[in-house]
Amino acid sequence: MDKPRFIVAIPARHAASRLPGKPLRLIGGTPMVLHVARRALAAGADAVWVATDDARIAEALQGSGVHIAMTSPDHASGTDRLAECAAIAGWADDAIVVNLQGDEPFAPADGIACVARTVAASGAGIATLATPIEAVETLLDPNAVKVVRAANGDALYFSRAPVPWPRDAFARDRATMPAGQWLRHIGIYGYRVAALRAFAALPPGRLEQVEALEQLRALEAGWRIAVALAPSPFPPGVDTPEDLARAERIFMEQASGNDHG
Repeated sequence: MDKPRFIVAIPARHAASRLPGKPLRLIGGTPMVLHVARRALAAGADAVWVATDDARIAEALQGSGVHIAMTSPDHASGTDRLAECAAIAGWADDAIVVNLQGDEPFAPADGIACVARTVAASGAGIATLATPIEAVETLLDPNAVKVVRAANGDALYFSRAPVPWPRDAFARDRATMPAGQWLRHIGIYGYRVAALRAFAALPPGRLEQVEALEQLRALEAGWRIAVALAPSPFPPGVDTPEDLARAERIFMEQASGNDHG
């Protein structure tokens, strides 16, 4: 199918408990939020918006070609912040918007575009990505969210638990990865704007509260979430000072590789 037109919106909150001022932390001398915005522009987005609650973030993006939405500091989630951004920007109900986290400075451009294509091709109001799990440690890690898909690619369930549970293999040995394809969820979402607005208006669901996974609100309400396989790996995001140091090393290695290319 033809490449759909889409917008990328990046929620960027200044206060972060583990890494205060995270969007403005420097990687290779450039604020992290600007790295994220450049990935979005490289994906072919019609427009890139940063939804923030802090003038310092807006100032750091001056002259970058990115639109700024000054949003409330009181939002409970990035999705709520994006819903306010949609109102400020005046996006049409049928527009496709990709929610790219502001702490993903190495998000692959093809993955961002893939989410938008999946919204357009599936007819679902929400789409996201997943990648095969290859290590038993990941399958058992509650911080690695698992997703189970139906035959048509729609999400059946998201969980921090190892789902589906490989009963016979784990009865013998839980230290070995059994054969089969388990999927780890990648936290990037595409929406039709009408679905984004409706989702933000839903009250938190019971399953969402049990697992602390916001996307379960949509499944519990009976909505479709289309899940595509990521076309290339998503490096880990930046949550801690250690993550930031790792991101700096990755950036310098990439810059060195480009210099020698």
